[in-house]
Amino acid sequence: MPINRLLEASELTPEQRHVYELAFNATLRKLDLVDRRDPLCDLVARKIIEIGSSGVTNATVLAEIACKQLDPR
Repeated sequence: MPINRLLEASELTPEQRHVYELAFNATLRKLDLVDRRDPLCDLVARKIIEIGSSGVTNATVLAEIACKQLDPR
């Protein structure tokens, strides 16, 4: 899973990591991305981390913001 690989070196708490993982999975579902090897999944993971680092701490909100920023529709 791309987000776990990106979070390995971070100083996030286990709870923060869990929030990022929940947001990542929710975003993938909303964008209909099922192949975790798809390069877009890596983009989604990086976007979740970027948004989370700006102070957003709720997984649902993280996913909604990521979807709005990544979905061209």
